[in-house]
Amino acid sequence: MERLSPRVVAATGAAEELTELADVAAQTFPLACPPGAGADDIAEFVATQLSAQRFADYVADPERAVLLARAADGPILGYAMLIRGVSDDPDVQRAVTERPAVELSKMYVLPRAHGGTVSAALMTAALAHAARLGARSVWLGVNQENQRAQRYYAKHGFTISGTKTFMLGSRLEHDYVMVREVMVRDTADSSATRRHGG
Repeated sequence: MERLSPRVVAATGAAEELTELADVAAQTFPLACPPGAGADDIAEFVATQLSAQRFADYVADPERAVLLARAADGPILGYAMLIRGVSDDPDVQRAVTERPAVELSKMYVLPRAHGGTVSAALMTAALAHAARLGARSVWLGVNQENQRAQRYYAKHGFTISGTKTFMLGSRLEHDYVMVREVMVRDTADSSATRRHGG
């Protein structure tokens, strides 16, 4: 594991940045998939949901914020994406009762940056951004087989509030819905997200 001191910034949508971000997403998404997920289904999801063009759409969407954790010398080490609101999924509607809410839709870090300060910096910035949006809670979906991620989110104050399903290709995956209350102290480190304008 490398010793890294990341800085978290809002994505700008620049072409080079989007290409690099899509590459990081393609490397990290498969690592979070359950063992039974098919390689073809994973590849299709990456191609359709995590391409440079899709990230361009995400960055341009005023309802979303894409945050990048960068090494001191520039490369992207990880990213997070937040979406205002709660999905229409009835299971999520039941699980997320504190409104308004923000979804932590994606949060991935390159393997070489695991276990260090990168994920913590991303989480701090994500919670700060949610606080600035006026959210009372942040919610996310995590695969029920991904115990490592569940432990990480629990460490940051998230608790299991329900379950939902997620289609990965033709395979039905089962997620926990985890929720965390947004607290006053979460606004303390909001400077990293100001450039997004949320």
